[in-house]
Amino acid sequence: MSLKAFAAKLFAKHIIKKTAKWANDPVNTQKKVFQQLISTAKQTQFGKDYNFESIDNHKEFTKKVPVRDYEELKHYVEEIINGKNNVLWPEKPVYFAKTSGTTSGAKYIPITKESIKYQVEASRNAILSYIYETGNANFVDGKMIFLQGSPILEEKGGIKLGRLSGISAHYVPNYLQKNRLPSWETNCIEDWETKVDKVIEETEDQNMTVIAGIPSWVQMYFEKLTAKSGKKVGELFKNFQLFIYGGVNYEPYRAKFEGLIGRKVDSIELFPASEGFFAYQDSQTQEGMLLLLNSGIFYEFIRADAFFDENPERLTISEVEKGVDYALIISTNAGLWAYNIGDTVRFVSLNPYRVVVSGRIKHFISAFGEHVIAKEVEEAIKIAIEQTDALVNEFTVAPQTSPNNGELPYHEWFIEFEKPPSDIAKFSNLMDKSMQKQNSYYLDLIDGNILQPLKVTKICVGGFQDYMKTIGKLGGQNKVQRLSNDRRVADALTPFQL
Repeated sequence: MSLKAFAAKLFAKHIIKKTAKWANDPVNTQKKVFQQLISTAKQTQFGKDYNFESIDNHKEFTKKVPVRDYEELKHYVEEIINGKNNVLWPEKPVYFAKTSGTTSGAKYIPITKESIKYQVEASRNAILSYIYETGNANFVDGKMIFLQGSPILEEKGGIKLGRLSGISAHYVPNYLQKNRLPSWETNCIEDWETKVDKVIEETEDQNMTVIAGIPSWVQMYFEKLTAKSGKKVGELFKNFQLFIYGGVNYEPYRAKFEGLIGRKVDSIELFPASEGFFAYQDSQTQEGMLLLLNSGIFYEFIRADAFFDENPERLTISEVEKGVDYALIISTNAGLWAYNIGDTVRFVSLNPYRVVVSGRIKHFISAFGEHVIAKEVEEAIKIAIEQTDALVNEFTVAPQTSPNNGELPYHEWFIEFEKPPSDIAKFSNLMDKSMQKQNSYYLDLIDGNILQPLKVTKICVGGFQDYMKTIGKLGGQNKVQRLSNDRRVADALTPFQL
């Protein structure tokens, strides 16, 4: 065993002991986080607006601070961009993480010096947990690849701005820098296909032991690698033993991955977001990810089936149950307060608290990490109708993840036309260009040849009504689901296709 591997095992043992202290006292841990957040932010603009001085418990907090999304936080962010200090947190953010917006373009999520510290520690601790549990630390001597966005940062109001993965690239520990691939120069390449080709050049003859990234992007890397080398990934990288991922569910990709690799490898799931690092897989034998209760984030949970009620109950960690889907609400040391991140989680363990990501609180498509929302598809079809002679009665959208004949996946739009467009190719192209303009993740997937442009499947006139009838939801307040992340609605529409 190398000195580095031996040191990693010692450090892992130390971190596990520290983690156990708060994991074994979850309720008090969260109370301390809550009190520290409120105390620190009392004199901020937000703290004064919501009278933090008078808040000393969660009940008071729920009375004074309503749940919000980015649109309701945006005016505070704009004040920060315009140069104001002490707005959401005592100091200005050190970064803005740029993410795909909903109703008003891009979102700029603040990241403070306090919050980035926990982001970095969580990534590290996920690997250390794996080392402690498995006793496997030899991979630290090999090369590690992190497929991520460009680390080149812009500025917004004097604050550095970029994608979260690009920001994180600036925080790879020194002891990993010599092991890390690809090179900084390659990481800065914006064009994804060019970048992957360059990554292959830099890695194909290396002792790769750890590979990390969103599954869809890593799959593309694997496919190109095997096409070029004529070998399975596991044969090319004989010591490859750990895949680290987050962002989307790995399970739909697992069989494909194992076929490309030629064998099974261990994996670690992460639950990071621009708003914070919430959980990581701490066990290879237990389901779910350890919810990070001591990382500057105070969590609230709203039952998903009650989320849209007028005044849904906001629960703390002490009140959650296993097997229930909850909307995840966070208050953080980056200055987010009762913030709805849009994800839903389900507890699979309460000792310790482990979660799985169960979906989004609203309908969405994110089979490849694109986070497409209803407003985007509605805007796209609106533009296509306006610029063609088509008339549309109803539509829904679903991902086609496994098309025939080896073609790329795509988004399938099921449309009932009252009057079909005279040029269906133009109609489809207008929608696809609108989607690319509205959603940067979708654009990246198209540009990266992960997805092909959308396809339209025509539904017969009256088809959606007949479909709603078959599921007992014809009329009343029932609406056709605009989009879904699976094929249940799509498959049910098969009898009504033209």
